[in-house]
Amino acid sequence: MTARKRQLALGVFLTRHGHHPGAWRQPGSAESGRPDFRYWAGLAKTAERGKFDTAFFADFVGIAGDSTKGIERRHAFLDFEPLTLTAALAAVTSRIGLVATVNTNFDHPYALARRFAAIDHISGGRVGWNIVSSLADGAAQSFGVEQPLSHAERYERASEFVDVARALWDSWEDDAFDHADRDSGLYLDPNDVHPVRHQGRYFQLSTVLDAARPIQGHPVFAQAGNSEVGREFAAKYAEMIYAAAQFIEEAQRFYADVKGRMARHGRDPDTLKVMPGLSFAIGSSRQEAQDKFAALEAAVDFSGELNLMGQDVSGYPLDGPLPDLPEPENGKGRWRQLTELARRENLTIRQLFLRFNAVRGHRVVIGTPADIADQIQDWFERGAADGFNLIPPLLPSSLDEFVDLVVPELQRRGLFRTEYEGTTLREHLNLPRPRIASAAPSEAPAPPALAAVS
Repeated sequence: MTARKRQLALGVFLTRHGHHPGAWRQPGSAESGRPDFRYWAGLAKTAERGKFDTAFFADFVGIAGDSTKGIERRHAFLDFEPLTLTAALAAVTSRIGLVATVNTNFDHPYALARRFAAIDHISGGRVGWNIVSSLADGAAQSFGVEQPLSHAERYERASEFVDVARALWDSWEDDAFDHADRDSGLYLDPNDVHPVRHQGRYFQLSTVLDAARPIQGHPVFAQAGNSEVGREFAAKYAEMIYAAAQFIEEAQRFYADVKGRMARHGRDPDTLKVMPGLSFAIGSSRQEAQDKFAALEAAVDFSGELNLMGQDVSGYPLDGPLPDLPEPENGKGRWRQLTELARRENLTIRQLFLRFNAVRGHRVVIGTPADIADQIQDWFERGAADGFNLIPPLLPSSLDEFVDLVVPELQRRGLFRTEYEGTTLREHLNLPRPRIASAAPSEAPAPPALAAVS
């Protein structure tokens, strides 16, 4: 990792219509939810034109067969399985990083390590893995999970999953396949292979990955957990965090807390980029921006099932207070943020939906391009963020406006790049390339086991 001036990181979380629930009903939004690769390619190319670090793809896998009530009012979120989509996008982009969400509950380290290794080579070293271990009811029923693991157990399994995947990517030296000798008949040096023999609680295998080591060594690890165990997981593994905060004090506490945990895992805080989500509306005047956002809010349909961060609140008065509900097994950190906001500002369920759910609990900035840049600069310079993962309320127009109007302002202020300096995602984010574990310095203390945190 080379020393260089701290630079703002920018990513964009892409969806079919935009993040606001009223987006799909707006003029200019995609006209249908029919899979359309050209649409996604256009979005990724726009983000690359803006010199973004990443395009980010989530995955809310699984709809239970008995939860289709009100499905006629739910808009499409993502047309394609994320890892497949990133592989295709790698062929039509050249610089932007591509971060795909994969849930560790429904995969195996060997199978996933192969796929990520392949896409990292196809993309020229631009892939990232958003590590998720949540287990929604719909996903559990879709995969036939009858006895789901607890929240702490899922993180424990995810930790072992990542450890095994890292060992698999280190199966081969970086140049193991570069020295084939036709004259001697030696295709490679047998000392360049490092078999993986693992006997753990959740996985047992003895193997060598049948793929060359990824260009980046390992994909860049992203994570979004906000619970106590989620923060510890991030401190141990994550290189990007898709965080959530609506107020700078909240963001500063999270930033300091997670980075403060990294030392006991033998990590430098600079090797983790904290990137809160940021929703926005841009206008030539503040009034124009307010009018744009108001049009989105006016299009929200409250007539169907109403879900607040996984909790169905359809049976409660829309203009009444949030009742006392048990903490969900998934999204514990986000649920606590939501309930704290509701109590602090005495919000009704309708107001809470618009203030929190509609923007996924993230900061919202409404104003001119200079207003948006001011907010970004303030959080970046006051220890609240290393960058932002944008959540455009309306696609494609919100992304176009940000790239054309806000990015030049950030560049003029010297906060953001005017051109890519490297070719890999690690180079964009100034992250170190991981060494093969067997060749790592032996003096580094062994990090504590994640299972100790619950």
